[in-house]
Amino acid sequence: MSVQLGMPPLPGGNGAGPVPPPRPAGTPAGLWDRYGRRATDMRLSLTDKCNLRCTYCMPAEGLEWLSKQAVMTKDEIVRIVRVGVSALGVRELRLTGGEPLVRADLAEIITALRSEHPDLPISMTTNGVGLDKKAKALKSAGLTRINVSLDSLHEETFTKLTRRPFLDRVLAGVDAAWAAGLGPVKLNAVLMRGINDAESPDLLAWALDRGYELRFIEQMPLDADHGWTRRNMITAAEIRGLMSERFVLSADPRDRDGAPAERFEVRRREAASGEATGPVLGTVGIIASVTEPFCADCRRTRITAEGKIMSCLFSHEEFDLLGLLRQGATDQQLAERWQDAMWIKPKAHGMDHTGLGAADFVQPDRSMSAIGG
Repeated sequence: MSVQLGMPPLPGGNGAGPVPPPRPAGTPAGLWDRYGRRATDMRLSLTDKCNLRCTYCMPAEGLEWLSKQAVMTKDEIVRIVRVGVSALGVRELRLTGGEPLVRADLAEIITALRSEHPDLPISMTTNGVGLDKKAKALKSAGLTRINVSLDSLHEETFTKLTRRPFLDRVLAGVDAAWAAGLGPVKLNAVLMRGINDAESPDLLAWALDRGYELRFIEQMPLDADHGWTRRNMITAAEIRGLMSERFVLSADPRDRDGAPAERFEVRRREAASGEATGPVLGTVGIIASVTEPFCADCRRTRITAEGKIMSCLFSHEEFDLLGLLRQGATDQQLAERWQDAMWIKPKAHGMDHTGLGAADFVQPDRSMSAIGG
């Protein structure tokens, strides 16, 4: 389906929240911003609910969840994705949460999306709890590949970080995803100082042995408790240092192409000489959002579970797409609202400059689970 643009957006908020200022006349089609970046990678959250309580994301008691009526339905998700792909040039879709596996209609959503977009890469980020029972069905529905959060291979550490004793269930989910053909299976690990950082070389060795691609993520100030500090986080430089104890990392020759992770080829380190030995074992990625930001090449647009447009993970402004849709807006009007919202995307980290540790940085009110990674 092709959507023709040019129809004016609905006037005012009309119950759909604040309206972004219109883009200048002559702005090219697509999700462009003022800094010449075009968003083609769509992150869409299916729910804010999660069955873990990771310390770097939410408090032990959890959060106040959205009502069922506030969350996008299957048909609303399909329509918003249709506008993104057909009208605005979205070329890749990532389903996120919260935890997307908690949605009972997850397979039906993916089936509907795949039916409309046969060639669209559709990936999903999950904590893996319950994935062992659903991986085959998700693959059959049309899911392309999967990312699983896995911060530790040790039950005690895993439970300390997630506040749930579910490590065996997560590992079973990872294996099931691989067996179902949802590869390359990528693993996401957040290192916490004094908790799981010393385990990281073992985690990498385990992933390499099984053909999984591990990605270390610098802890970001997106925790609901607002306890993040620049001083306490494990930096990308420290991560590389931890890996160098056992491995030699060299730059991956493939083009990064806007990906958040900087990839490295991994070889074993010969103990006596300290030099690389043997073949490339695989790759590891490091997402250094804090210390080595990649905002200048950001290509992401985010839709929260209740249909709000977030142009940046650290944005303090959100613009309601779902409310507009439920008022009876046309696809053209939805596309215009989305374009206007993305045009005013901040330069970096919700500001006009990079710097998550900067004095003027203000952490967003919402945590990662509420935004959708």
